[in-house]
Amino acid sequence: MSSGEQQIPPWLQEQVARLQQLQQNLQSILLQKQHLESEQLETERALEVLKKADDNETVYKTAGSILIKSTKTSLVSELEEKGELANTRLTVLAKQETRIKENLKESETKIREMLRGPTQTGQQKTDTPK
Repeated sequence: MSSGEQQIPPWLQEQVARLQQLQQNLQSILLQKQHLESEQLETERALEVLKKADDNETVYKTAGSILIKSTKTSLVSELEEKGELANTRLTVLAKQETRIKENLKESETKIREMLRGPTQTGQQKTDTPK
């Protein structure tokens, strides 16, 4: 059979598309995690510096492209809350990453089985399990 006669069956195209979507989702989650980890590290460093400052020392926080005078106590509170939120989001992303990796393995296995199946039985699959 020449390569021009061979076509990818629709059920296989569907599974490959699903696999590609899962890979894109995983990449997106990994980028989000990387961004959050960087943000969390920056927050931790800011907290360290802020905690070393005297309580009566003048401190500022950024608001867009400007600096606003604030108190050490309120900034510490804000940064700690920001750190906790980042931790929570990282936990959620880690769970999503694990789930997507499991789905990727399942999808890859399903594709391998589908590719093996029709050649062994001589039948073409028309229905795919979801």
